[in-house]
Amino acid sequence: MSQNLHVVCPVCDAVNRLARERLSAAPKCGQCHAPLFSGKPLGLDEARFARHLARSDLALLVDFWAPWCGPCRMMAPAFESAAVQLEPSVRLIKINTEEAQALATRLGIRSIPTLMLLRGGHEIARQAGAMDAGGIIAWARRHL
Repeated sequence: MSQNLHVVCPVCDAVNRLARERLSAAPKCGQCHAPLFSGKPLGLDEARFARHLARSDLALLVDFWAPWCGPCRMMAPAFESAAVQLEPSVRLIKINTEEAQALATRLGIRSIPTLMLLRGGHEIARQAGAMDAGGIIAWARRHL
């Protein structure tokens, strides 16, 4: 018997129910028909992040960053490369702490870049500081 997962669409934020074995079969959103996975991190605001956190059964790997942060800009290509390797089992998300200051404060983000791994709405790991793509992938897999 297959296990169904809830996957939030990266375009319209509709919640899709999908059999686990179909994750890697290029699934599309039932509402807007956009691909559910693109191999790229998803930039979210506070409201959209709350929806993904509350409704998705996927693990979320979040990069808290700011446009003025040199290490954040240096890590951005590595985070993009990690998305190709980690999707569809993990949704990679970028949160601009300049635009989502209340969220960053609520989650206790004290330095950037900070990676946070969440599952089922709960934090399971956190790492401050820039990493390369291999480090990001290994860190995420070690904690899942």
